[in-house]
Amino acid sequence: MQPYTPDVLPLQALDHALLLPLVGRANAALARYDGLLAGIPNPAVMLSPLTTQEAVLSSKIEGTQATVDEVLEQEAGLLKEGEKYKDIQEISNYRLALFQARKYLEAYPIRLGFIRELHRTLMDSVRGQDKTPGEFRLDQNWIGKIGCTIEQATFVPPNPLQLPDYLRAWEQYMDSDDLDFLIQTAVVHAQFELLHPFKDGNGRIGRILIPLFLYQKKVLSQPMFYLSEYLENHRDEYYERLKGISAAGDWNGWIAYFLRAITEQAGQNGTRVVAIKALYEEMKGVIHETTRSQYTVHLLDAIFSKPIFKTSDLAQKLSEDHGIHEKTAPALLRQLRDAGVLKELQAGSGRRSATLCFPRLINLAEGRQVL
Repeated sequence: MQPYTPDVLPLQALDHALLLPLVGRANAALARYDGLLAGIPNPAVMLSPLTTQEAVLSSKIEGTQATVDEVLEQEAGLLKEGEKYKDIQEISNYRLALFQARKYLEAYPIRLGFIRELHRTLMDSVRGQDKTPGEFRLDQNWIGKIGCTIEQATFVPPNPLQLPDYLRAWEQYMDSDDLDFLIQTAVVHAQFELLHPFKDGNGRIGRILIPLFLYQKKVLSQPMFYLSEYLENHRDEYYERLKGISAAGDWNGWIAYFLRAITEQAGQNGTRVVAIKALYEEMKGVIHETTRSQYTVHLLDAIFSKPIFKTSDLAQKLSEDHGIHEKTAPALLRQLRDAGVLKELQAGSGRRSATLCFPRLINLAEGRQVL
């Protein structure tokens, strides 16, 4: 099988009759979602569990098996072992890459050097770290069954000698304005996956780029639109549509699939944002009623940003960030535990502090419950 030669961007001869109705619906759904997002006072804090869920689901597409609960438990110090630990490390790296990207994009556009830094973060200390983290590949690779030869491959990415030119053309395309930003986002994602510029981690980097590109184009007020739930639930079609481009040049089929994904996921994400905002407002009242504390909002924000935590860690954070005395926070947390707002995962013992969780928020992030 010969290495793939990518199409020149922007694409010509798209099927407008097929795509424009889908574009209209997708843009309307995304605008409704962004309206909800803009109404969140501190999205990085309040929607932190959705960022964790995106990291879990995007990594799951690549074969990891950890849940949101397990990731949060690991980060709170309830250590997992073996393959589960490795899965969680990959997910934590993905989430860290998302946070890094959000900060970077406040001042700079997406560039190839930035993407290499994201990849370095993604592959740090995990499986595949031997596959040149942060470096575009210099070798010919291919995709297929384990142990297959290049002749037996299902897909052979572009020749590494031509890859730098293809990547520069892709970067220039991101700086241009195509027919529609959502069509352009679909093309940006697919072209990156087909270029397959890294030895490992291409799928995850490509999915991170979706909200970043939409934010760069000012389609979103925050780089927080996560699509991996839809892509994981329709994983076979996801791969088939990408393969359709390389095998038959079927960009229309891929873009139509992507626009349907945007429309459906925007609705689901919007429902979750509304539920999280309602929970936040409800808990503001409950915590104040329970504790009568002047630190209600600081306490609430800390629990939302990290819904599984060691009491000593949270007390230290509140002390460092807001000057709250380290003996005050544990007393407030005990009141919330006794009131049933927080649940104890591991009791304190000796010098080890208790581990608590906020189950209602975790359930929302996992999609197990909508208020």
